[in-house]
Amino acid sequence: MNTNNNYANKKATVLFRCLMIMCVYVLTAATCPAQVNEKPFTVPEVTQWQGGTGETRLSGRIVVKSKNMREAALALAADCRLLTGHELTLASGKPQPGDIVFTAKKLDSMPLEGYRINIGTQVCVDAPSARGAYWATRTLLQLMDKGFANEATHAKELPALKRGEMVDVPQYRLRGFMLDCGRKYIPMHYLQQLVKVMAYYKMNTLQLHLNDNGFRQFYENDWTKTQAAFRLQCDTYPGLTARDGSYTKQEFIELQKLAEACHVEIIPEIDAPAHALAFTHYKPELGSKEFGMDHFDLSNPDVYTFMDGLFKEYLEGKEPVFRGPRVNIGTDEYSNARPELVEQFRTFTDHYLALIQSYGKQPMLWGSLTHAKGNTPVRHEGVLMSCWSNGFAVPDSMKQLGYQLVSIPDGMVYIVPAAGYYQDYLNCERLYNNWTPAVVGNQTFTEQDPQIEGGMFAVWNDHAGNGISVKDIHHRLFPAMQTMATKCWTGKKTTFPYDTFNQQRLLLSEAPGVNELAQLPAVPLTQEQVLPNAQLSAALNGISEAGYNSRIAFDIDCAPEERGTIFTTGLNATFYLSDPHTGALGFARDGYLYTFNYRLPQQGRVSVAVECTNTETRLFINGQLKQRLPVLDVVSVTPNAQIQNKLGTPFMPTIYRSPARMKYVQTLVFPLQQTGNFKAKITNLRISRL
Repeated sequence: MNTNNNYANKKATVLFRCLMIMCVYVLTAATCPAQVNEKPFTVPEVTQWQGGTGETRLSGRIVVKSKNMREAALALAADCRLLTGHELTLASGKPQPGDIVFTAKKLDSMPLEGYRINIGTQVCVDAPSARGAYWATRTLLQLMDKGFANEATHAKELPALKRGEMVDVPQYRLRGFMLDCGRKYIPMHYLQQLVKVMAYYKMNTLQLHLNDNGFRQFYENDWTKTQAAFRLQCDTYPGLTARDGSYTKQEFIELQKLAEACHVEIIPEIDAPAHALAFTHYKPELGSKEFGMDHFDLSNPDVYTFMDGLFKEYLEGKEPVFRGPRVNIGTDEYSNARPELVEQFRTFTDHYLALIQSYGKQPMLWGSLTHAKGNTPVRHEGVLMSCWSNGFAVPDSMKQLGYQLVSIPDGMVYIVPAAGYYQDYLNCERLYNNWTPAVVGNQTFTEQDPQIEGGMFAVWNDHAGNGISVKDIHHRLFPAMQTMATKCWTGKKTTFPYDTFNQQRLLLSEAPGVNELAQLPAVPLTQEQVLPNAQLSAALNGISEAGYNSRIAFDIDCAPEERGTIFTTGLNATFYLSDPHTGALGFARDGYLYTFNYRLPQQGRVSVAVECTNTETRLFINGQLKQRLPVLDVVSVTPNAQIQNKLGTPFMPTIYRSPARMKYVQTLVFPLQQTGNFKAKITNLRISRL
C-alpha cells in the first residue's frame, strides 16, 4: 500500500472541504444582512427608533457646533463623570469617529423639547432648542447607565452604543409631580436631589405645596392643637413661618435656579381659602367659626388684605422669590353648603387668578368649579387647572369653559403614605397599560388634545405625625416617577411590555450621582474595627446609608455609655447605642425617636444586627430576634422641632389622646456617614443586602 498517496488524498479532501465551507460563509455574509439593532431601553421610552447595525465606540470627545448647545454638552460631560467615572471633554475642529456632536437644527416643526440622535460614525445630536438638547443628554446617559442595582462599578472604558437613529418628541408639554411640604417638612437637600431625579427622566414640572394642615380628629378635635405649617420665610407676617422646618427665601431661589439648569420648572403653591389653618393659627380672626379654622371666613375683608400681602412678598420686584412662569393659588375643597358661600369662593378665586396675572405669571388652581357652580364669573383665559376629582370639576365642562387642563386623577395617581385610602404605592402596571394624560378620571379625551397640557402625580402627607420619613416618601415616588415619566412623554407610543419595563427600569440609576434609595452593592461591605469620631463612609467606598432590604451587623465589647451616645449618624438619621431618653438602643430620623426594648450591658461582648425594610425595623441580639418595630395603629404623634437640625438633642414626641387613630411607621435607612463618641470597642461591621 502506498501510504504517502493515501495521506496526500486525505489532505486534499480536507482542504477542499475547508475551501467549500469558507465559500459558503463568504456567500452567506454577502447575501444575509447583519442583525438590525433593537430599540434601546430608556425611561421614558423614545418615540421613534430606526435600528442600524454594529456599534460605535465613544472617543470621549464632544464637539459643539452651535453656541446654545454648549450648556447641554457641559451637563453631559459632568454627569457622565458621575455616572461612569469617565471624562468627556469638549473639543473643537472637525468631528472624529466616536465623537458626540451637538448641532442646533429645526426638524420638521419638531417642538422645542424634541431631539434627534443619529448613532453612526459619530453620535450626532440635533435639537431645535437647548432644552431639547438637554433631554437628548439624558437619553445618552441612560444608554451608558448600568445602574447601582446592576453593580455600579466603573468600566475600564466608555461603553459602545448600538447604532441607529432616534427621533424623540414628548407627547405632552407638562410632565410633573406635586409634593405636599405643608403637612410634612421636606428638607431642601432632598428637594435638590429630587430635581435631578426628575430631570433624568424628563419630568419637567415640580409643584411644591407650601402650606397645609393635618386633620382635626387626630388632635383631640382641637384646631389649636392641629398640625399646620407654612414652609417659606415670611417677613410681611413675622412668626408665620413654620418652626419645625422651613425654607429661606434665598434657599428657595437657589432651588429654582438649580431646577432651571435642569430644565425643570418649580411651581410654588399657596393654598387657600381652605387648607388655611397655618394662616388662621397666625391670625385667628380670619378663620371661619361655622366651617372650621382651616377655612377662611370669606366675608371678612381682612382675608384679602392678608393674602394680597403674602403673594406680594414673593411676586413683587424685578427679582421675585417666585422666579418661574406659574404660581398655583390652591382653591380646593372649600365648603359649598350655601349659595352665598359658593359666590364668595368664586369671587376669591377670580381675584387671585387676576392678582397672579397682574404680576406677569400664569395662574394655576385646583379644579373646584363644578363643586362651586354659581353665577360669579371666574376667568379662564391663560389659566391652568389641575383636574383631580371629577366630582369637584367635570373635565369636559372645564374644557368647554376654556381652561387648559392638567390630568391628575386622584384615584389613579394620588399617593397618601400609610393612610389606608387612595394609594400607598401607585399601581404602576395599571398606569403603564391603561393611562395617559388624556384619561382624567372616568373621562377619556383624544390623545394630545390641545387643551390637555399634560399629567402629574402627587404625594399628599395627609396623616401628619404618622412617622413617615422622607426616605419612605422617596421609596414610594421613585417607581411612580419612572412610570409617569414614560406615560407623559411617550403616551400611547410605548412598545415595551410592562414586565420588560418593570425589569429594565431597575437597572437604571436614580440620576447621576444620586442614590436616595441608598442601594448597596451585591458584595457585602465590611470594616474590621469601627473607630469613634471617624468618617465611616470613607472606609465604605463612599456608602453613607444602607437602604431598605439591608442588614447591618456588628460586635461590641461594651462599656458604660452616657445617654445620647451615638453609634453612627448621617444627613438623614442617627443610630444610638444609648438613646437620649431611655438609654436603650434606638434611632432618630425626621423628628421622631424610636427606642428598642434592649439596653446594652456595661461590659461583655454582644453581637448586634439591625434589619431595615420599607415596613419595619428589626433588632437581633446574639443571633436571636429581640424586637420588631412594625407599622402600628396608634393615636396621633407630632415630631419634635428640636431635632430637625440637631439629632442629638433629647426629646419625646407630643402624643394627642384622640379616638381617631392612624398608622405609625417605624422604618430606618441606616446612617453610615460618621461615627459618634462611644467608649465601647466595635468590630466586625458587616453591611449587606437582605
